[in-house]
Amino acid sequence: MISGLVQILLFQSLGELVSKFALPTLPGPVIGLVLLIIWLVLRKGINNDLAMVADGFSQYLGLLFVPAAVGVVLFLPQLKANALAIVSALVGSVILTIATTAIVVRFLSAKHQSTES
Repeated sequence: MISGLVQILLFQSLGELVSKFALPTLPGPVIGLVLLIIWLVLRKGINNDLAMVADGFSQYLGLLFVPAAVGVVLFLPQLKANALAIVSALVGSVILTIATTAIVVRFLSAKHQSTES
């Protein structure tokens, strides 16, 4: 379990370093997550320690939304002033997410069917 936690913290730290020195416009944890995903794809799987830590974090995922909810209430006047832009961005991102998900599912199902044949 400690090994899994170290792996997550290592990739978050790497993401922070890349963000600080190369891509300051992207958040470090996002870069770290992408690096972790690339590493897992190259390893062709996830080890048990990392899976156990990820499952543990997933159980408390709802707590991560509390600061965001407090921020929404705190900045309500600014949100009202920019409501049209925010709604447009949300609708656009939902459409893009659905389209991307459909493309990935189609690709993976075609790949899965070709390996079964």
